[in-house]
Amino acid sequence: MENSINKNLRICKKCLTRDMMDKADYFKSMYDYIENLDPDIKTEDSLYEKRLATCKECERLADGMCRGCGCFVEMRAAVAKNACPYEKW
Repeated sequence: MENSINKNLRICKKCLTRDMMDKADYFKSMYDYIENLDPDIKTEDSLYEKRLATCKECERLADGMCRGCGCFVEMRAAVAKNACPYEKW
């Protein structure tokens, strides 16, 4: 199966994300995912920003990931039913 981002790059189910695409493509892919979430499950913009502001103040945040649970905070915050595992939001 070919990757839609780069026609010469193949997807390997056993590869790490960093091995499949460069950093810019990776972040674009993540934000495309968030942007294209079904409106029925997506967090409203103001609440999403509030969640991210809380994460930015958290001591567990490192490079966009929660060191406590391992999630990408922007992706977790984007889904309305999700919650911080440390009950911060």
